[in-house]
Amino acid sequence: MPTYRLGSNELINAPGVVIWAINGYAFERDRDVLRRVIVEGWPGVPEDAAHQLLSRAIDHEIVGDTVVFTVADSATTEAAS
Repeated sequence: MPTYRLGSNELINAPGVVIWAINGYAFERDRDVLRRVIVEGWPGVPEDAAHQLLSRAIDHEIVGDTVVFTVADSATTEAAS
């Protein structure tokens, strides 16, 4: 179960971007774009992990200016489907 840490910098506030993306993920037409924001904004985060975060399938924690979340392995996710 990998854990990801989405850090902020002087231009981007990770908690704000993630909250914005989670809210927008409710609209199916916006999901692909919002998932790409996470995947391309924080290299190393796979599509499935971004989907789990944005769809609220998992919880996340805000630690300072960092968003921390742990995702289920892809095999576990596929088995549950």
